Amino acid sequence: MPISSSDVLAAAYSDADRTIELRRRLHRHPEVGLHLPRTQAAVLEAFAELPVEVTTGTSTSSVVGVLRGARPGPTFLLRGDMDALPVQEDSALPFASEVPGVMHACGHDTHVAMLVGAARLLAARREELAGQVVFMVQPGEEGFHGARYMLEEGLLDAVPEAPVSGAFALHVSSTMPSGTVNLRPGPVMAAADQWRMTLRGRGGHASEPHAAADPIPVAAEIVLAVQAMVTRRVDVFDPAVVTVAHIEAGSTNNVIPDTAFLEGTIRTLSAERRADVVASVQRIATHVAAAHEMELHWEHIEGYPVTMNDPGMAARVLTTAAELLGPEAAVLMPAPLMGAEDFSYVLQRVPGVMAWLGARPHGVDPATAPPNHSNLVVFDEEPLPAGVALYAQMAFQALSG
Repeated sequence: MPISSSDVLAAAYSDADRTIELRRRLHRHPEVGLHLPRTQAAVLEAFAELPVEVTTGTSTSSVVGVLRGARPGPTFLLRGDMDALPVQEDSALPFASEVPGVMHACGHDTHVAMLVGAARLLAARREELAGQVVFMVQPGEEGFHGARYMLEEGLLDAVPEAPVSGAFALHVSSTMPSGTVNLRPGPVMAAADQWRMTLRGRGGHASEPHAAADPIPVAAEIVLAVQAMVTRRVDVFDPAVVTVAHIEAGSTNNVIPDTAFLEGTIRTLSAERRADVVASVQRIATHVAAAHEMELHWEHIEGYPVTMNDPGMAARVLTTAAELLGPEAAVLMPAPLMGAEDFSYVLQRVPGVMAWLGARPHGVDPATAPPNHSNLVVFDEEPLPAGVALYAQMAFQALSG
């Protein structure tokens, strides 16, 4: 029988000071990418106090901890990412980043703090567990495919006799109401792909466009044609976003350049739509260029896949959040977010859920609250113990025997 929700929540709040202290320590010293030695050392220090078997990554600064329950059983994974962003912090917090040009602007410091808090809570009650908890402490979520590296190094087989059979992750949001748990079954975040293209025409004098092959109006035509494709060919119930985010051509006012460069992103919510839109953007750009007797060089950089929540587990998380925090705190999201997340790699392999923990400071207008990734973003620390409790209770339920 799982430990009661009230006991788990009380335990998490009794340990709140340590959770917040670790969060602030990490916030002051953020690190970017796959190699985070200072952050990894803080995690290892915290795990050293617990009956947790620890391994570290060989290709990254990842940490995997295994807590074994009192009885054998399945293995459940809890994930927290720990990398920061190359952003200069302007939040004016008393514990703001001390590293120039680097900031925990996506709240990953809170994720690590909550995960470590859950590890303490679970370790103190390991007699209640029938199975194992794997703590996945991941670098490189912000575009570096850190989860994929961990999977390649055997993350899901951290307990060889009982491979991971379920997974759960929390992510804070500075724009969602503080203390709410927000999720949906099925696609919850988008796949993200980058693309780049270079149009090659023929340069010349700006006064004689007929003697040149100007790539600039052709680039503009491609931009419009791609947007028409999205509105005319993409099913609104299986949507896509195609954004041209960077165009560069020319150097002065009286010279027609010989090339134009464009790049952008594609966001989709299904594998089928993803493949279709990537192919469509390439096809349209190639044929528009050909219509003007120009060559086009195309490059597609595959990003993270769709983050897909297991429906059964999503229902369980909503029920658990309601029991822990009250029914008003469990929010069924009406639509996915079009951002991307590499926990999606884990969810391709095992059933699981990514949920959002609201952390918009009280009194802040949701319409103007600085979002995740902003240099001004502030996350409310009050709901962090609730996040600790939700992490722990998901493990207790999965390993109740």
